[in-house]
Amino acid sequence: MKRSLTTAFAVALIPTLATAQQWNAPRTRSLVERATIRREAQLADTGLRNYKAEARGYLTFLAQLGKGFPDPPKVIRTDQIASDLYWRAPNFSKQMIKGRRDTLLLPTDIAYHRDHLGIIQNNFPNIIRLGDGDEVQDVPHPLSPVGLREYDYALHDSLQILLGPKALDVYEVLVRPKNDHAPRAVGSVYIDRESGEVVRMSLSFTRAALKDKDLEDVSIILENGLIDGRFWLPRRQEIEIRRTGTWLDYPARGIIRGRWEISNYDVNTNFPVDFNGPEIMAAPGSTVSKTGMVTNPTFHFPGGILDSLPPDVSAVTDADVQKAQDDARALVGERVLERSQTLALSGQRVSDFVHVNRVQGLAVGGGLVQPLGSGLAVGAHAMYGGSDHAWTTQGLLSYHGVSGAGVDVTGYHTLQDVSEVPERSGVINTFAAQEFGSDYTDLYRARGVALAATTSTLAAFHITAEIADERQDAAIVHAEPANGHYMPTIPALPWRETRMTLGLVMPTQAIVGGFEASLSAKVSGIRGRLIDSTTPDVPQSQDFFRASLVADLEHQIGDQRLVFQTVAAGLSNGPELPPQHLVYLGGPVSAPGYDFHSLVGRVGVSQRAEWRFKVPFIRIPLATWGSAPANLTLAPYVNGAWIDSVGWKPSVGVGALTVFDLLRFDVARGLQGGRWTFNVDVSHLFWSVL
Repeated sequence: MKRSLTTAFAVALIPTLATAQQWNAPRTRSLVERATIRREAQLADTGLRNYKAEARGYLTFLAQLGKGFPDPPKVIRTDQIASDLYWRAPNFSKQMIKGRRDTLLLPTDIAYHRDHLGIIQNNFPNIIRLGDGDEVQDVPHPLSPVGLREYDYALHDSLQILLGPKALDVYEVLVRPKNDHAPRAVGSVYIDRESGEVVRMSLSFTRAALKDKDLEDVSIILENGLIDGRFWLPRRQEIEIRRTGTWLDYPARGIIRGRWEISNYDVNTNFPVDFNGPEIMAAPGSTVSKTGMVTNPTFHFPGGILDSLPPDVSAVTDADVQKAQDDARALVGERVLERSQTLALSGQRVSDFVHVNRVQGLAVGGGLVQPLGSGLAVGAHAMYGGSDHAWTTQGLLSYHGVSGAGVDVTGYHTLQDVSEVPERSGVINTFAAQEFGSDYTDLYRARGVALAATTSTLAAFHITAEIADERQDAAIVHAEPANGHYMPTIPALPWRETRMTLGLVMPTQAIVGGFEASLSAKVSGIRGRLIDSTTPDVPQSQDFFRASLVADLEHQIGDQRLVFQTVAAGLSNGPELPPQHLVYLGGPVSAPGYDFHSLVGRVGVSQRAEWRFKVPFIRIPLATWGSAPANLTLAPYVNGAWIDSVGWKPSVGVGALTVFDLLRFDVARGLQGGRWTFNVDVSHLFWSVL
């Protein structure tokens, strides 16, 4: 009978913001004033005495990890909620939850604010609050008597919505605060020209409006539908809340996304509902568990909770929410929306604070970063090795815009690893190195300066360019493990080089055929020379190129998943090169079944193909984090590693992932001069921060 407003807005062409808007024009002001009067009058409109409706929604908690958050967020927990909505004039409302179920994909004990469990009726009251006032509080509504004094308005666009034979003309009005340092909303409202009713609201908030200092931003979309040809009532709602820490500069972000669809309206009929008590509560006759889940004998969800989860829930940001954020930055400037930052501890991974390797032994340290405003920041990091009694240090001056583009100037005296890819997570390597003398890093010392420039996303890629002047030297084994002994480090030569590097990174994203892909590639032009002449086999000065590629390709087929990983690196032809620039393969990732870095040459490639599927397993309780699913992921795989100095080294193996796929156990066999190997580690998802 009625065309969906969601569809209408999806097909409508909304042009980008103009460079200059005519703010507070008489025509615009008249439209906004009429909408404000109409919004308040509807609450007392005798034509709308009451209504009943049904709401279906999802609350999803996601995490995003890694420096710059390059990959889409991962779903940690999803709650599916079904509620009956009741409203009665002048402004009484009740939301009764008749079903709520959740599923944990990773352990968490997150608890939501009560108002996250329901919808927003009447397009907010005159004062906007979210998160029970802990997230957004005391923000004047843009279409309220106070809002008329506190906001500027500009007519931006018009579109037409066809509802059967009826055409509605809707205007998009931009809203910005007069004082952008006060708690205010920023965004746009869509108003029906004929009736003055609010059709849609798309809002973000100024920094002063966000009460929780860990909040990055809050965005909300409210969309109404025309019911019975007269009343504009809620149809669809979305909210996104993003948090990162403020006292610790660490690459981890938590995201709450709420999505609601409201339907099956029954207007101006009698229903026996008591509007006293909390607005949002469990329906009569329901059973509420200790974790807040609601079951009702008269209601059952169809299928599994993940079966109907919107497919784009793991997108970096929903398209509508992204538009709200982009419009807010364009209206008030990106710096107004940024939170104030102070001196904070800094580290890209846990291993930046404490780790063990065979060069330093137990190394402890940390970093500090001091934002200077307008995208500028200075930082420093230092660690002290308990066995080599030496410091590794790094200083940084950076400028980065909100888009991610920027410039970094770095001075450093650190340890570098020759590995093409990490063979273990940092935390597991620390434990294995300390207890068993198994250190899967091959380190050499490097000190120098570097200038790096990074672009914002261009055609799905991040492009980096770096120029560095660096001196390299061997790192000597100083530590002793609790058991066993350490292998020697690589015999790095004393070397001075000038290096220019071009890098290309594509974060994980969907490509053709239902595949997800990510890649990281770089090519370096290097001019180097030996610092002394005690090594006669190596020419004193050399020019050469070095390139490397790491690519991941995955495809979900029902409960099964195909996973492919390619690792490749190579050096241009030339004389004998310093060992620190050669290609090293061998270990659980690049060549399972072969010893760590036992395959060394000028050119190498490793290709893995893995098939993951679920099998029944015991359910593992995890206290307040819930229980792990009663299944296990098996992952048989084949791997082929080729190095120019030795040829092909095939291997086969099988992995077993358990406890939300957080722990992985691997058994592998190298088929040509290899051996049986066993490996335990955490999910690759967390390696970038461990």
